[in-house]
Amino acid sequence: MSVSIDVAWRSLNKYQEELCGDKVEILKTGDSDIVILADGMGSGVKANILATLTSKILGTMLREGAAIESCVETIARTLPVCKVRKAAYATFSILQIFHSGQAYLAEFDNPSCVFIRDGKIVNYPFEVREIEGKKIHEYRFQVKKNDCFVLMSDGVIYAGAGSILNMQGWTWEAMAEYTLKCTKKTLSASRLAVLLSQACDELYEEKPGDDTTVAVARVIERRIVNIFTGPPKDKADDDRIMHEFMHSEGKKVVSGGTSSNIAARFLGKEIITRADSADPDVPPAAEIEGIDLVTEGVLTLGKCLKLLKKYANGEFDEEFFDELDADNGASRLAKLLIEECTELNLFVGTSINKAHKNSDLSFDLSMRMNLVEQLIRMMEQMGKHVSVKYY
Repeated sequence: MSVSIDVAWRSLNKYQEELCGDKVEILKTGDSDIVILADGMGSGVKANILATLTSKILGTMLREGAAIESCVETIARTLPVCKVRKAAYATFSILQIFHSGQAYLAEFDNPSCVFIRDGKIVNYPFEVREIEGKKIHEYRFQVKKNDCFVLMSDGVIYAGAGSILNMQGWTWEAMAEYTLKCTKKTLSASRLAVLLSQACDELYEEKPGDDTTVAVARVIERRIVNIFTGPPKDKADDDRIMHEFMHSEGKKVVSGGTSSNIAARFLGKEIITRADSADPDVPPAAEIEGIDLVTEGVLTLGKCLKLLKKYANGEFDEEFFDELDADNGASRLAKLLIEECTELNLFVGTSINKAHKNSDLSFDLSMRMNLVEQLIRMMEQMGKHVSVKYY
């Protein structure tokens, strides 16, 4: 089984601070997925710079192919120690999950990662390496599908201290149990991140006493989504595009009326229009036997992109997920791309729709291509691998 990760993170700035002193980096290499969470000492601008510097150094080294052990050693020796607090100016956690299922976790002064497997909290053994007087916890293990990992800054376990939970704060054990409870509601990394972040915000009474970040990673199998949109420039290529589209591994989505007609004709199936969409702004979806999702083209893609942009920019909350769960073509497509896709293959026809060729409406080839380009950017920003074929 070749594995990937569903990953998302949420941060709360310390009360009255404009910048967050925590930084999360998500990297894709040829053989692994990597999540880095750095926490700069203090808060505000200084902490933000320290966390950003730490995460960028780690990310750059890993992207250039440096062994993760070398990266940890370099950062541990580079970070200075505060003379007053006797602690490093920045702490970090690095989780690397290889497509083979092997995994490595390194933690330097951050709260321990929460591991959840098969509905239970798991305690993996670790080794302690001391480098330049700094203690690094290292874990090596094998993952399996649906394993869940939560990396966090120390603002998480301080939540509620001095107010709701008196001086104790939200202990690691209590946070881990709450995470386990949340996984019984949803396994989506983004939804779990929202639930955990909201819990911290409530414990802080919406006035966080420290920068607070959770990064959730869930192990999933490679999930491929294929989208066919727009008729080919040469009508003789109709069968070619459909043959390549249908013989590609993964789920199949057809976007656009003309594209749907091409698909139905190739498959010898009927197009059945759905009439149950409650959103007047989104044209009704349809059904074709053998296709996972059939939608209208430009309007639906545009609405879908609005949801993807919100998600890619970290603007997701309970209201966002209510919209994502709505029963219309745009929401169903966005949900598929956010929660059920690690790789996207686009099959894009470059013919101008004759219905719009002479109209004043801008629903022409340039509009479709613009939407496709935006879709590519959004998916890559979300850490998905994208390939495109034009016909």
